[in-house]
Amino acid sequence: MWFTLAVVLIALGLMVWEVAAPDLVMMAALVSLGVTGILTPRETFSGFANPAVAMVGVLFIFSAALRETGALDMTLGRFLARSHDVVGGTARISAPVTLLSGFLNNAPIVAMMTPSVIDWARRNRLSPSRFLIPLSYASILGSTLTLIGTSNNLIVAGMVDDAAMPPMNFFELLPVGLPIALIGLIYLIVVAPRLLPDRVDPGDALGERRREYVTTMVVRPDCPLVGQSVEHAGLRHLPGLFLVEIDRRGRVITPVRPDEAIESDDRLVFAGVVATIVDLQRIRGLVPLSEEEAGEGDVERHRHPLVEAVVSTSSPLVGRSIRDSDFRSAHDAAVIAVHRNAERVPGKIGEIVLQPGDTLLMQTAPGFMRRNRNSPDFYLASELPDSEKPRFDRAWVALAVLFGMVAVVSTRLLPITMAGFVAVGILLATRCISANKARQSVVWSVLIVIASGLGIAGAMEKTGAAATVAQGLASLFGELGPHGALILIYATCMLLAELLHHSAAVSIMFPVAVAMAAQVGADPRAFVIAVAIGCTCCFSNPVAYQTHLIVYGAGGYRFSDFVRIGLPLNAICALVAMIAIPRIWGF
Repeated sequence: MWFTLAVVLIALGLMVWEVAAPDLVMMAALVSLGVTGILTPRETFSGFANPAVAMVGVLFIFSAALRETGALDMTLGRFLARSHDVVGGTARISAPVTLLSGFLNNAPIVAMMTPSVIDWARRNRLSPSRFLIPLSYASILGSTLTLIGTSNNLIVAGMVDDAAMPPMNFFELLPVGLPIALIGLIYLIVVAPRLLPDRVDPGDALGERRREYVTTMVVRPDCPLVGQSVEHAGLRHLPGLFLVEIDRRGRVITPVRPDEAIESDDRLVFAGVVATIVDLQRIRGLVPLSEEEAGEGDVERHRHPLVEAVVSTSSPLVGRSIRDSDFRSAHDAAVIAVHRNAERVPGKIGEIVLQPGDTLLMQTAPGFMRRNRNSPDFYLASELPDSEKPRFDRAWVALAVLFGMVAVVSTRLLPITMAGFVAVGILLATRCISANKARQSVVWSVLIVIASGLGIAGAMEKTGAAATVAQGLASLFGELGPHGALILIYATCMLLAELLHHSAAVSIMFPVAVAMAAQVGADPRAFVIAVAIGCTCCFSNPVAYQTHLIVYGAGGYRFSDFVRIGLPLNAICALVAMIAIPRIWGF
């Protein structure tokens, strides 16, 4: 027992002082318990066979499929278009993110929304730092609504099953999660804007010396921008990008007025940085056009990434125009823009005569990097991340599969893990996501932390370490009764989650909470719910949660920003939880 407690305390210290990554620390602690014989080999690695771990992996794949199909852009992305102020923008960001985070892993949602929020803020001349912390916090609030909202809930559900307690149902957390989410949203929309900093975007502070291109995008009939004015479509103040002209069936419109309506088959000529050109590709029905593609009916090319490559001095392309060099046939790629000597090269793509050192922005076949990695024709060929165009035709399939899975689980037709794997199989079969992308989407370090934590929790229960900790706490705070014990467990969960990885806090505190309930003669269900909520609703440490880390650098925040805005939200969630949990689950 004492050895187990020592291992747990050492692991806590190593994670608090960030001596090593949480997955390495937790795995080392688990193996040490196995090597010393405290756990049998089967017990040591039983956490890796827990259905909760498999379901967390399923949610990573599900979120990736919704991103790959553009379903997240089509749902969340539309809410921002009509807001032009801080309060309205915060509301339109926070509310849909909170709802969707109840059914998907929140880290991919925040990762997808972050660039969209930054772009929207720049277009409206607002600082992104006013919106990114609410984005992260809203995703956490939403994860308290359902059993699959966060890995913490799934871990608790798995440990409940292992402890032979009545299983948790899909919406069991909703009675406490809903008031927390609603009151938390009110705080984010009404109070947080007064506390949030107004900082210069880090990217803008680097200056304007960035690679700029001129590129043409074709508006297809199914594009949602058709019929909208340039300003309403969000093309008026794109970050680092300028709409130079519109080529409408041979008639050139320049300068482009803000109230100019966009029509089907318009060719929009943009000048600007490559990052925003990549973002344009994620708009459904807006496709890049090269001079060679003009005669092919502008067929949309799915799964063709964007690649930047520098023309070498020995390349046969030097001194020839792109059209004359038959570039597409020779390299299975289409040039959509050219950059030269820190300046963008104007004019029609096909007529540009290439020179050594020209940087080409190309839409390529999937095997381009493999075939041209050592080609003497190019220097420094590199694929732009996340530049593949989403499969918008599969978006509604992915959303239908998500709603189907929720319906099946909530009506108990299938266990949650089985329903999840069937859903992923459908996503793969319908090509909403490729097998390779599905493998890449799983964050294996998170699964290792969860599985290792489950094994450590088993050791704490097996050796009596959890009961000893509970007895110690009860002796110190025994006069507080069940309500006091519940508050103590919640506060301890919140403290550990702020200091450690949230999943590690759940694994350590679950057996302690159950033992504490036994010490004060209470039903452990309320204590179990307190662990799930207390280890999730933690907002003041930016390095303790993945969504915080995503927005930390992007918003130019300081550590103190999260403390100033997060601590009041911690207190609000704790107050709501401590009122709701005893009333709903009782003692």
